[in-house]
Amino acid sequence: MSEITKVVLYDTQESHENLLPLAYTRPVADFRVGIVTIKEKWEALLPATYSYKTVAYLQEKYPMTVNDGEEILFISGDLLPDRNIVDAVKGLNKGEALDDGSKVVAFRCLLSDFDKFADADPESLPSSTTVNLELGRLEYVYDIFQKNGEALKNDYSRIVAGRISQELSDSCTVIGPALTPCGLPTVFIEEGAQVEGAILNVKNGPIYIGKDAEVMEGSMLRGPIALCRKSKFKMGSKIYGNTTIGPFSKVGGEIDNVVIFGYSNKAHDGYLGNAVIGEWCNIGAGTNASNLKNDYAKIRLWNYRTHTFMRTDLQFCGLIMGDHSKAGINCMFNTATVVGVGVNLHGAGFPRVFIPSFSEGSPEGGFGNVSIDKFMTTARRVMSRRGLDLDDKDRSICEHIYDYASKFKGKA
Repeated sequence: MSEITKVVLYDTQESHENLLPLAYTRPVADFRVGIVTIKEKWEALLPATYSYKTVAYLQEKYPMTVNDGEEILFISGDLLPDRNIVDAVKGLNKGEALDDGSKVVAFRCLLSDFDKFADADPESLPSSTTVNLELGRLEYVYDIFQKNGEALKNDYSRIVAGRISQELSDSCTVIGPALTPCGLPTVFIEEGAQVEGAILNVKNGPIYIGKDAEVMEGSMLRGPIALCRKSKFKMGSKIYGNTTIGPFSKVGGEIDNVVIFGYSNKAHDGYLGNAVIGEWCNIGAGTNASNLKNDYAKIRLWNYRTHTFMRTDLQFCGLIMGDHSKAGINCMFNTATVVGVGVNLHGAGFPRVFIPSFSEGSPEGGFGNVSIDKFMTTARRVMSRRGLDLDDKDRSICEHIYDYASKFKGKA
């Protein structure tokens, strides 16, 4: 068996569409679930050179760095790795595949043979082995918050093992044990982080505070929680478990089982639960998003692949928001609202539970289009505050999303 040197994390058209609007602007392997992204998990567990095979319009920004004739390990980008899966993947020989009983999730072959495996029925592949996936895959957007708690604990165990945390300030109160069952500290504070006057409950899981992050006084945290690099919990925040706040974000108010990919703000009072927020989003002061229907009925959620609202077995589902979307002060979202990319919502009242990308307006005044030029101007203004910019590749991606979104406007 030859050594694995190149790994390609791939998206199928089906997985891409099922995970919109979050997959509009990134390969699925760049989703943050737990503390780090899916790609970063694989890199830590299976060292190699990684790249992507994603949908065509994203491929220029996220290129596949392999050559014809090279033997490559292909792994489905929606697969959440653990050590058992990594061991199974490492055991693959050329021409062999792994499946989860319904879909091929990994295979080893030449680039020219990719299509033979990626969309194959596992039963048609004599070399495919069925494996038990403990965490499984991200089939739909709600899997991100549903599987975040377990992924967070797994990441935590790997990231803090053998390391020493910064001292926790005497101004803080910890409720629960000092060590996890594996003997790791239940609170880990990276270099440069500040935690003062906070209550940290670790009975149900650990709390990870990233490098240069800050937990301001009066914050109440109930693990498992991850606050990533240079992010902040504002004063008096109420943060429930299974929550991840990606880097360079600010969070306040009350949140429960929320994943923010990064570079986004919900800095003020208001409720957000069972939700996923992309990058470069802003949720204004006093904005609330329902995660439970008044009649306790099961959730129906917009699905881009079927162009309709899909039935789920969920009772709790909140806001799903794509990159670069904004909600003004005192906005309201119904249960299981899906907001696309580049949306600007303001005004009173509840909008519809699906808002297509590049829409601007209010429930009472209606919605119009956001032009690409106007979007780029705003996005550049926002990103410049972090020393970042949108380039021609990003504009090309946005133009594709804009064209694709036009088919949904006025029809959802």
